[in-house]
Amino acid sequence: MTPRRVDRAARREEILTAAVRVFARKGFAATRIEDVAAEAGVGKGTVYLSFDSRDALLEAALEALGGASRELLRQARTGDGPPLDRLAALVRGALAVATADPDLARVLLDLWSLGRRGDATVPLDMAALYREYREAVATLLAEAVAAGDVRADAGPVHATVVVGAIEGCLLQWVVDPALPIDGLDAAVLAVCVDGLRRSEVAA
Repeated sequence: MTPRRVDRAARREEILTAAVRVFARKGFAATRIEDVAAEAGVGKGTVYLSFDSRDALLEAALEALGGASRELLRQARTGDGPPLDRLAALVRGALAVATADPDLARVLLDLWSLGRRGDATVPLDMAALYREYREAVATLLAEAVAAGDVRADAGPVHATVVVGAIEGCLLQWVVDPALPIDGLDAAVLAVCVDGLRRSEVAA
């Protein structure tokens, strides 16, 4: 009898999906490779054939998310269209990317908590990620000011509020999954962006 061939790419994806579930349930710091193996229904050695450490598992899990975030930021900075349209796309995209996988969203919250406590083993610089988003939003607001679309004092402080609103919505959704996440992007834009338009000030 010919031994059944194992699709290594599929097996790797199964292990990665299992790891995200365990990270979300137990927390990254408390998770062991043995936990991931048990969740995936494989031996510990099988996990090590695809990932050489727990950090490697987390980095792989975050890779797609990081790529999507980088693309959102690139389009916001260099894409076509008025700055406020690009800002709206950034807000919608950030919420869509972060909510696509609820377990991964919980992992991000866990990493934020670990980073807040100064855990040097966390392989994700949340402060740098927030900084990138604030800078992108601030740049778009500056362009909108120059175009006369928003009030003249719109700047970095307002960018912080926009990013904070996005993260605040995500945090509430993670801790209370019953919260409807659909439509919150429009609410963030209405409160944080439309309120900065010159027509709103004039009114």
